[in-house]
Amino acid sequence: MVLFKFQFFKFDGICQTVALTLCPLMGKFDGIEPMCYSRNVEFAGLLVFQPATLMMDLGAICMTSIMIYHVKTKYTAVGRKEIAMFFQLYLATIFLEMLLVTNIIPTASILYPFFTAAHIGLLSACFWCLMLNGFVGFQFAEDGTPISLWSIRISSLVIFLTVGFIAMATFNNVGPFNYTSPTALWIIYFIANGFMFFIYTVSQIILVAYTLDDRWPLGDIVFGTLFFVSGLVVMFIFSVALCEQVKHYLDGLFFGSMFNLLAVMMVYKYWDSITKEDLEFSIDSKHQAWEIQGLLHDEEIKVGK
Repeated sequence: MVLFKFQFFKFDGICQTVALTLCPLMGKFDGIEPMCYSRNVEFAGLLVFQPATLMMDLGAICMTSIMIYHVKTKYTAVGRKEIAMFFQLYLATIFLEMLLVTNIIPTASILYPFFTAAHIGLLSACFWCLMLNGFVGFQFAEDGTPISLWSIRISSLVIFLTVGFIAMATFNNVGPFNYTSPTALWIIYFIANGFMFFIYTVSQIILVAYTLDDRWPLGDIVFGTLFFVSGLVVMFIFSVALCEQVKHYLDGLFFGSMFNLLAVMMVYKYWDSITKEDLEFSIDSKHQAWEIQGLLHDEEIKVGK
């Protein structure tokens, strides 16, 4: 049995394997359906697609919110605000994906192409932001400064709008873009996003190897890369086989979401491991500040007497 029919510059084979958000808008006017997909369930009168993926996405939203909170509490950590942008973009991407793949926004809705274009744009902006975060540790621009923050914000917005426009043009057959041969969108979705992830990974290996004394963070990079690649392999190669083996209760989309979450968690763990000393300094400084405030308060009481 052929598990995966790969085609350059077309989503046909991929969409026959796994139900990506753009598949209902690709290939032909009524989209492309996967050969095997997760069972649907009815909840409160609403037909919910991909219920297992829905639960995984809800878990991912909770975990990402926790990571964002912990990032924001590391007040003196290098690249704190920059890496928080990446997690916020990932959070928005997962939220949109959850709405689209679960039929909360039905494929028949006139809003579906707009939300799908936004989802694809956010996905590329997420990879772009991650890549730029890879350069923060080299201090080309001091982290936390307006030039560092706004360069990431503005460029990520440009990527989001550009990719979103290309997606909408592809869905509606505008100009050179069309859904039967979505070359530009395919290149962005796979090659451009993959290249940005590759640049981030290489930059962090160089950062650890040449600027840090500790080599343990390399393990976080390796595991993060393995999780990310494993998610792609399971989604795009073994989705149909897994779906058939588990009697349509799960498919590759569930495992892809799970592995992607694990990869993002390893990004957090890696960042946390290389900024651990900053956290200790932050705790010490706050403790010292409270001690100073206490001494000043005691002096004021003595003077008052």
